[in-house]
Amino acid sequence: MKQVLLQLYRLTVVGVIVWLIRDLAVRQRTHGESPILVEEVKGFFPDAARLRPDDSARDGLFVLDRAGRELGYVVRTQPQCQDILGYAGVTDALAVFDRDWKILGLKIHASEDTEDYVKNIAIDRRFLKKWNGLSWGAAADLDLKEAGIEGVSGATMTSMAIARSVKARLQMSRDEIVARPALRLGWRDGGMGGVLALAALMAFGRAEWRHRWKRPYQVLLIVYVGFIAGDLIAMKLLAGWARSGVPWTTAPGLVLLTVAALLVPWATRKPVYCHQICPHGAAQELISHFRPARWQWTPPAGVVRGLEYLPGALLFLVLVVALLALPLDLAGIEPFAAYVVRSAGWATLAVAGVGLVASVFVPQAYCRFGCPTGALLNFVRARGATDRFSRRDGVALALVALAVALNWAYLPLIGWVKGGA
Repeated sequence: MKQVLLQLYRLTVVGVIVWLIRDLAVRQRTHGESPILVEEVKGFFPDAARLRPDDSARDGLFVLDRAGRELGYVVRTQPQCQDILGYAGVTDALAVFDRDWKILGLKIHASEDTEDYVKNIAIDRRFLKKWNGLSWGAAADLDLKEAGIEGVSGATMTSMAIARSVKARLQMSRDEIVARPALRLGWRDGGMGGVLALAALMAFGRAEWRHRWKRPYQVLLIVYVGFIAGDLIAMKLLAGWARSGVPWTTAPGLVLLTVAALLVPWATRKPVYCHQICPHGAAQELISHFRPARWQWTPPAGVVRGLEYLPGALLFLVLVVALLALPLDLAGIEPFAAYVVRSAGWATLAVAGVGLVASVFVPQAYCRFGCPTGALLNFVRARGATDRFSRRDGVALALVALAVALNWAYLPLIGWVKGGA
């Protein structure tokens, strides 16, 4: 029972961190760098107590009362419509909907345009009420001229920019929802299914069969999984899915691979992805097998202990980058994108090259001392009856605490900075 609870704890840690990244990413999209305050919608909903981000293509906010009941919905025009300019800049307008998805009214949230023009629009109740009663779809399809929506006197360009941005913003979300693709299976999905079947045989099949076919299978991994399909699990992929969602319908084979990479070692103690699927691991093992035995070098114990901290440090970096959406390409900290040669960056190629050269002297050098993806998969792997709560489990809990702190503090900090400015 202790081992079961420990394994559930580890899976929960990963799940909580993914949820925190996703939650903050949704709030970053819906709030931007200028958070919408609940006080701004109290004129429409006197009982409004808080705003809950909507994790859908609408990218808006549900308006809730103190009991958590939905009162309505609010969506902003920026940053999606930042190319629609008024006289001297963009204006971020709010479209407020009731529970029946009918527009209650518009409100100006923020503007870079001329202050007097914006004030003229704010006091022109006739212009802002032109949208009242329209459904989301009707507003998205609205012909501004036929609807009699004209510019406010003295602020024509600014007001018409608001009108066009409201229409465009609602149209974008409506069209994205309609255009979401159905499940699509391609050759890469079928190929990945075949790789998973072979990996299962290599992991759980008869020892004599596995030994006989091990080297040809590793060559197959490098050629097909690496250079042809290019479907590798990496921190960039996992962070992107955590922030934006899992492509269940467009890349089902890659999703299945990721699920198997997490759950098979969690349930069976077999690190199936690292040992039987990863082409970079296969390349290192082939190098170690064919290089002269006298070239092998055993690093001093102190060096080994120091290098073993690197994968954890990289996981810490990935967590911060994923939560705060920092402008750092995570593909550059791992070698996996190097197999997609046509688009590989110099950082990725350098990491791949150094890892392969190191494996000439230290077997599986990158896997042992540099791979954050492997560290994550190894964290959830079961270890049997001798497994205990260890330092890595405590570090994982510390990462959860960091994720909670960054998730909680990010938007209040942005609001404080904007207010101070």
